[in-house]
Amino acid sequence: MMVDRQEFLQKLITKTDSKIVMLVMDGIGDTVVNGKTPLQAAKTPNLDKVATESDLGQTIPVLPGVTPGSGPGHLGLFGYDPIKFQIGRGILEALGIDVEVGEKDVVARGNFATIDGDIVVDRRAGRPATEISKKIVEKLQESIKEIDGVKVQFYPGKEHRFVVKLTGEGLDDRIEDADPQKEGLPIKWAHATHPEAEKTAEIFTKLMKEIREVLKDEPKINFALIRGFSKYPAIPKFPEVYKMRAAAIAVYPMYKGLAKLVGMDILNVDGETPEDEFETLKKHWDEYDFFYVHIKKTDSYGEDGNFDAKTHVIEMVDKALPKLLELNPDVLVVTGDHSTPVAISGHSWHPVPFMIKSAYTRAGLSKAFDEFECARGSVGTIYAVDLMSLLMANARKLEKFGA
Repeated sequence: MMVDRQEFLQKLITKTDSKIVMLVMDGIGDTVVNGKTPLQAAKTPNLDKVATESDLGQTIPVLPGVTPGSGPGHLGLFGYDPIKFQIGRGILEALGIDVEVGEKDVVARGNFATIDGDIVVDRRAGRPATEISKKIVEKLQESIKEIDGVKVQFYPGKEHRFVVKLTGEGLDDRIEDADPQKEGLPIKWAHATHPEAEKTAEIFTKLMKEIREVLKDEPKINFALIRGFSKYPAIPKFPEVYKMRAAAIAVYPMYKGLAKLVGMDILNVDGETPEDEFETLKKHWDEYDFFYVHIKKTDSYGEDGNFDAKTHVIEMVDKALPKLLELNPDVLVVTGDHSTPVAISGHSWHPVPFMIKSAYTRAGLSKAFDEFECARGSVGTIYAVDLMSLLMANARKLEKFGA
């Protein structure tokens, strides 16, 4: 019999004054390159010291062998079964940049790309600066306002990312990603996975062809891949499920969108460094019980296959970590939403390292924070969706089950 974890835990949850910090170093897990992973190669005295005071383990984001996107990866960390709650990336990106999404809307995430003929040669168009891609978005909005009686709106995101929103009657989000997922493959147009979505898929395919026409003279940003088609989903709210005031500290829109979708407050960050994010945490420390803090660049450099840059970001987090530790959270968990090994240059199925520090963890069992210490850790390998119950237990927020 399948158990709804959130429904079960709700009966055991009790309010306390204890505070939980979830530090998510996106894509942190790796395989070995030249004898080490970036976590092993990085100089991380602060993370390693926390490891000596923590319970270590590793999570499976969805199921063994399944490579997750960032949406499923984060939903699991927040205690939502990512198989039950399948949410398109478009709604996350849209909410993250404060796009209003109504009943007649379908939103999707766009990636500016470079094509040569019908072949996708760069899925991210060289990761253009946000200022550059914003001008391209403005160019598209001036040129494309409606397709087949459906209103089209574009919104700029970070770097190569943007959001497109269709507004009209009878729109449906059951559409495959119009993205081949790898360079060197032909353009993939939008295809419906349900008959009722065929009209919407046709509109998105026409949109992509119009985008190609508008951008045909651009040297790099001459196409767009569209994915994560989504309407606004129904999902339980995190503060109601876990009885905690919850806040999110993130720089990139999609992760703000994830947090907003589950009911967390979004805290503005003055800057983009780990130190800036920890300073925001300190500023709002007395206002919330649960903080989600997201570090993006560990994932970005993993996707780029850049070992040294990923190592450097880990060291930046470590250097800034004392600012977080001086707040003395009752529970601190450091983990990732999925693994993004440099050797693969993309998300992977590998288990994700984590460590939990509280007054009740078994100190002294581990000596460092890396993939191999976590694989040997006292918690073992668990599903990411079960991490929240461990955090709640360490925060003394769960009553005993049964007599």
